[in-house]
Amino acid sequence: MPTKSQQRTEIQKMIVDYQNNPDDEHLQTMIISNYERLVGALAAKFAKNSDVREDLYQVGMMGLIAAMKRFDPSVGGSFESFAIPTIIGEIKRYIRDKTWSVHVPRRVKELSPKIRKTTEQLTRELQRSPRIDEIADAVGESEEVVLETLEMAQGYHTLSVDSKIDGDAEGSAVTLLDIVGKPEQGYEHVHKKLILREAFRFLTQRERDILTCTYFENLSQKETGERLGISQMHVSRLQRNALCKLRNILPHKEEIGLSSHK
Repeated sequence: MPTKSQQRTEIQKMIVDYQNNPDDEHLQTMIISNYERLVGALAAKFAKNSDVREDLYQVGMMGLIAAMKRFDPSVGGSFESFAIPTIIGEIKRYIRDKTWSVHVPRRVKELSPKIRKTTEQLTRELQRSPRIDEIADAVGESEEVVLETLEMAQGYHTLSVDSKIDGDAEGSAVTLLDIVGKPEQGYEHVHKKLILREAFRFLTQRERDILTCTYFENLSQKETGERLGISQMHVSRLQRNALCKLRNILPHKEEIGLSSHK
């Protein structure tokens, strides 16, 4: 059985061969197989759940391959001592840049874990929750920066609109989507109705009747004439006159449905 020194020498030789032949997938697979458990352990260290662990494992593998390409045996030291910081660096970069639900400035991403760690340490030392000024002094930032970071750090996690929340007194559950506001078309209809009501004051009763029949009851000019006891030509003329009046009163009459003639 080869010694650790022999194994290290063999690995380093394989890495040099891989650097000279980067397209050799078989050689790459052989090297990676030696460090799968290492990458898995590092990913598990930073993962909060199994879903994230798989993502971090894949990122760690990318860090491993990057280390394989950059490792220089002539510098001395083992490949592991070079690869581990590289893998951890890739994992931390991924966590910092990819796991925030909402985009926030990089300084917030970097300062947030520092504030969290400091808060935990001060809590243990003071045996109470630290004040903002105490946290600010400990991390060397102003109170405003600490408060801003704590507020923006809430973007690290978001809730799905399907998340269940407390319902009514009877205990029925509702989701966030059930209570999120959405556009209410009824207000727009009321707004249009009020505009028309005011504008119709400038029309004669016959003109109002004609527009009511043709635009709101969707009758043809012939049907309107029959209902009002006048000819279709008379309906057409009065309709044009009425629309001409509204056009002067309502420059954007198409917004309330009076843009076409019947």
